[in-house]
Amino acid sequence: MLVLEPEVERERLISDDYRRQQEELHKNPEYGIASISAAPIVSKVINTYGVEELLDYGAGKGNLAKHLKVEHPMRLQMYDPAIPKWSEKPDPAEMVACIDVLEHIEPQLLENVLDDLKRVTKRIGMFTVSCVPAEKTLSDGRNAHLIQAPCEWWLPKFMERFELHLFQRTADGFFVLVMARGIEH
Repeated sequence: MLVLEPEVERERLISDDYRRQQEELHKNPEYGIASISAAPIVSKVINTYGVEELLDYGAGKGNLAKHLKVEHPMRLQMYDPAIPKWSEKPDPAEMVACIDVLEHIEPQLLENVLDDLKRVTKRIGMFTVSCVPAEKTLSDGRNAHLIQAPCEWWLPKFMERFELHLFQRTADGFFVLVMARGIEH
C-alpha cells in the first residue's frame, strides 16, 4: 500500500481508480450535460460582473464553454482531472464555474477539492450541486453521485471558505454564487 506524505495527500483531488471510472463515464454522450442548462446563468453572472477570465472547474466535455453567451472578450480555462487534455492543475481565475461536479467527488477528498476551489477563485464562484441520486452508475455499481447530502450539509462548507452572496434551490439541489474573502467586489 502506498502511503502519501500528509502535504501531498491534502493536495490530492481524485484517486487513480476513480479517474479511470470517470474517463469511462465521460464516453457516454448523456453524461456531463448539466452545464448546458447552467450556461445562461453563468453567462448572466459573467456579463453582470464584467468577468474577463473564467475557469470551468470539472469541465467534462466542455459544454459550458460551447453554450456561453458573453458580451466581451474573455479568457477561458478548462480543468477536469478525468479529461487528459484538461487535467493540469488550474491557475487561479477571476471567476470559477463548478457545475454538477461536487456531488461526484470522492467523499474523502471533498475537503481537498473545496480548498482547491478556494485557491483558484480570485473573485467569484458559481457552484451547482445536486442533492439527489444520479441516473448514472459507476462501473463498480455505485451511484454516480457519490455525495447525496442536503443543502444544509453543503452550505457551511462553502461559507467557511467564501462569502455567500446568493443561494438558490433548484429542482434537484441548489446553486450558490460566492465571493472570495478579503477582496473588493
